[in-house]
Amino acid sequence: MNYTKIDDRITALLTKIVGEDNIIANPEFLEPYTHDEAAFTETGPEVVVTVETAQQVSEIMKLAQKEKFPVTPRGAGQGLSGGSVPIHGGLVLSTEKMDKVLEIDEENFFVTVQPGVITGNLHRAVEEKGLFYPPDPASLDSCSIGGNIAENAGGPRAVKYGVTHQYVCGLEAVLPSGEIINLGGKVVKDVTGYSLLQLLIGSEGTLAVITKILLRLIPLPKERIDLLVPFDNFSTAAETVSEVLKNRIVPVALEFMERDSILAAEKLTEKEVPFDDAAAHLLITLDGNDEEALLKEAEALGELCLERGALEVLVADDSQLRDKLWDARRKIIEALQNLSPLHQMDTQDISVPRSALPEALARIKEVAAKHDLQIISFGHSGDGNIHVNVIKTLPVEEWEKKAPVAAAEIYDIAAKLGGKITGEHGVGLTRKEFLHVNLDEKTIELMKMIKDDFDPNGILNPGKIFN
Repeated sequence: MNYTKIDDRITALLTKIVGEDNIIANPEFLEPYTHDEAAFTETGPEVVVTVETAQQVSEIMKLAQKEKFPVTPRGAGQGLSGGSVPIHGGLVLSTEKMDKVLEIDEENFFVTVQPGVITGNLHRAVEEKGLFYPPDPASLDSCSIGGNIAENAGGPRAVKYGVTHQYVCGLEAVLPSGEIINLGGKVVKDVTGYSLLQLLIGSEGTLAVITKILLRLIPLPKERIDLLVPFDNFSTAAETVSEVLKNRIVPVALEFMERDSILAAEKLTEKEVPFDDAAAHLLITLDGNDEEALLKEAEALGELCLERGALEVLVADDSQLRDKLWDARRKIIEALQNLSPLHQMDTQDISVPRSALPEALARIKEVAAKHDLQIISFGHSGDGNIHVNVIKTLPVEEWEKKAPVAAAEIYDIAAKLGGKITGEHGVGLTRKEFLHVNLDEKTIELMKMIKDDFDPNGILNPGKIFN
């Protein structure tokens, strides 16, 4: 489609909607909005508008329909699939100023927030009230809840508590037409018609702009234990994951990290992680309300790991050690980027059945050896979500030949093991050419029909998920 360029006339109309303080048109200040955290996805917008109300979003979308310019919604820009990159230029619609926790309903266990609220701030706000919002993306102190919903984000705690869509009970959203809709409400059960609420979650900003969010909360567990379990064998660590779950132990988090990822995190944080010379680590969290029962579960888990060949079971029994371990885990992606001379890498987040985890990891290592690439894996082993990081250490021409081939082979490994090409980062821009690996032609056609019904002029986040 041929889109209209945003000129001075359109910028003046936008200024009438949001005011001069919410318009960024100077090219000098547009750079932060040209990319997310995925490599090779930098494209500049013609203007950035920071919105503060749903009514402003509505008026902007109506203007976009009239003038035929593209609109790319953006939260905190922490995505890893190019989803918030304005590949057709146009307008970036930023929700960064919509950052308020509007209500914490302690009686009904709900919280109402704007989409620009930083996820870690949401956690802290509800935990002060003894309540708990479980989804915890690794970038929780920099990502926004609106972006989490756009990608249906997960995080380490997904093993026990699930992912974002299981906690979203209501949304206010603006359609590409500019109409404002309200979905769901403060109810636990709702089968009133098709679940448009669930359709918008994970739609990557291609169907609507989310302007208000209602989330379900649960009571905050009273007790928590964290364990670091090192192994001298990569495969044994992966195989232990299935054994833990087979023994009816359901951790809050069950993370897998290979040695190179730990060493990179140590370098970045300048903090030493215990047993950093081990081939692989499992980082495990248990929680509950009964201290004695939790200690027994931790003991049983430790014994199982030792029986499976663990070198040691370290109990992080003080907050300082626990925070050090999780700080290293949450900064692995940033740390791995720093291994590249250009601070770049190709990041995949395939998802496979948990029982297939050892085979998937072994086959990924074969891909690395075959193409002479540095590939470092870590991830949420408790739910089979592996973050595969292909570090850009080769000359540009060699990298551009090898990296796409390796990516295709890694996605094919996931599919043949019954898995998916993305577990939580989304399709966005970087994975759309691989959509056919998981979805048949008719399914993709149906998805395109839904997109066309919501957005017949292709105004909202064009070029994402599929062309």
